[in-house]
Amino acid sequence: MKRAPTERDLRKPPDFTVFFTVLILAGFGLIMVFSASYITSLESRGDAFFFLRRQVFWVILGLVGMITTANFSYWKWRKMVPALLILNFLLLLVVYIPGVGMEINEARRWIALGGFTIQPSEFSKLALVLFTAAFLSKKNLNMENFWSSSFIPLAMTGGTFLLILDQPDLGTALALAAVVGIIIFAAGIPFKQLMYLIFTSLPVFVYLTLNEPYRMRRIFSFLDPWADPLDTGYHIIQSLYALGPGGLFGVGLGRSRQKLYYLPEPQNDFIFAIIGEELGFLGAVTIMLLFFILFWRGFKTSLMAPDAFGSLLAAGITAMVAVQALINIGVVTGSIPITGINLPFISAGGSSLFFTMCGMGILMNISRYNR
Repeated sequence: MKRAPTERDLRKPPDFTVFFTVLILAGFGLIMVFSASYITSLESRGDAFFFLRRQVFWVILGLVGMITTANFSYWKWRKMVPALLILNFLLLLVVYIPGVGMEINEARRWIALGGFTIQPSEFSKLALVLFTAAFLSKKNLNMENFWSSSFIPLAMTGGTFLLILDQPDLGTALALAAVVGIIIFAAGIPFKQLMYLIFTSLPVFVYLTLNEPYRMRRIFSFLDPWADPLDTGYHIIQSLYALGPGGLFGVGLGRSRQKLYYLPEPQNDFIFAIIGEELGFLGAVTIMLLFFILFWRGFKTSLMAPDAFGSLLAAGITAMVAVQALINIGVVTGSIPITGINLPFISAGGSSLFFTMCGMGILMNISRYNR
């Protein structure tokens, strides 16, 4: 008598398109982080390779995390969701502990661990995606009943949203809310409920914008950055000054002028502007094409996943990267108001790179069981 097929029997090779696309983006990120930072790093820290070394460390750590999660059955994450959710709220509260939480530029978003810092909000994205996918994929869940279905993930997201907002980090909080909203949409929320959520969210967004004067200034600077070119419109103007001279082929790798103290922290949130300046329109389009390939493979995995949990989890992880990339590119090109969101896999940073690569590993594991 033939035995029933085991999980190992059903497992196939992972989606190597995702794997190699992430490697290309991360490798390209190493080149651009060094190009964008080596001069300012040499002058301010006496070490031209400071940011490059840190980025290499996090890429290696992220690669280990991606390979580990790619070989870790995604069904096991479901059992770990309660612990991950508790850890999410604990880490967001730890930033307020003196001596542990780290404050930079009047923002308390980091936890200091030796010579490194961890940003809990980056962990929150992955934890909330796992929780929402696990909750909405439960058997016999009636999506028509808002209070027993969509309300619970929205409540957990709301609590996380408020803690991240208080750091303050409105950009990350809004990105998190958007990702959870996409998962709820993919789970089949009724159209009336979806419209109700959208229209009730608008007054909240307006209040959050009007409540802080600096957010209002950002809105007005987005509409007309040249009205205040030395303050609120400075970043957008310098970013456009970087993209403009790039032309079709760019000014050449390492030859950016805007990175010479014109564009603040060019290796972080505005690294896409340096890509556009040094590598031109073709370089920028190549990066967007790589992200498109990643989104396509991610949503394909979502459609072909063997169960609802895998489908929603793949959709959430893909949306997590897509939303962040779209916001970053939108800010750099002056298409949306400025918010502090980095470019996945490319911008300098540790927590975002590590947890995003772990998310890609989970996506690859789901692809191993695709129909």
